[in-house]
Amino acid sequence: MKLILKLLPLLLLGACAANQQKPIPDDPYYAPVYPDDGNSGLVPTGSIFEHNRATPLFSDLKAHRVGDIVTIQLVESTQAKKSAANQISKGSDLTVNPLTAAGSNVTINGKSLDLGYSDSMDTKRSAGTDQSNSLSGEISANVIQVLGNGNLVVRGEKWITINNGDEFIRITGIVRPQDITTSNTVQSPRVANARIQYSGTGTFADSQKVGWLSKFFMSDWWPF
Repeated sequence: MKLILKLLPLLLLGACAANQQKPIPDDPYYAPVYPDDGNSGLVPTGSIFEHNRATPLFSDLKAHRVGDIVTIQLVESTQAKKSAANQISKGSDLTVNPLTAAGSNVTINGKSLDLGYSDSMDTKRSAGTDQSNSLSGEISANVIQVLGNGNLVVRGEKWITINNGDEFIRITGIVRPQDITTSNTVQSPRVANARIQYSGTGTFADSQKVGWLSKFFMSDWWPF
């Protein structure tokens, strides 16, 4: 009973960690960014030309302003493999022949005085890990900031509702305008400081999670 009372605070701590807020659609952090209306700073000269909305004659349609949309092609593939093997062998053998004196063996209680010793140790250890992940698809993101060097800070999300659960993809990062193709796309490996999240919510996603009590027994808090 005392042990249970001592572990109760740790169990409650694990329960609080399991009740963290889940990702939800329409998160304000991932809300789309809309450009300015472009009417600010207009000078009443009578001209119908608006510099803020003008497009140079020889420019393309690639994203380059706050509020523009760029399509990010998810081409992620990682593979890691590691193996290690150690072998330690050690042995020793010592033998002392019977001691002799005056041409005969030295004896104690009728037994010859000699010594023999042998020892050996053989230890083998091996370990290996193999992991691979891949993610493909497309997601459109908003340009939320244009940095001083021209790089674009992008952020966006996509939610898909399937039966009783939702799946979502979120991405944030920095894109160079030079890496954006003429079709206004850029591959995810060229997104700097990229943070890509692909997960889900609902019954199917919850069934793959480990309960908070099981997490406690698998955590560093469990002393055994």
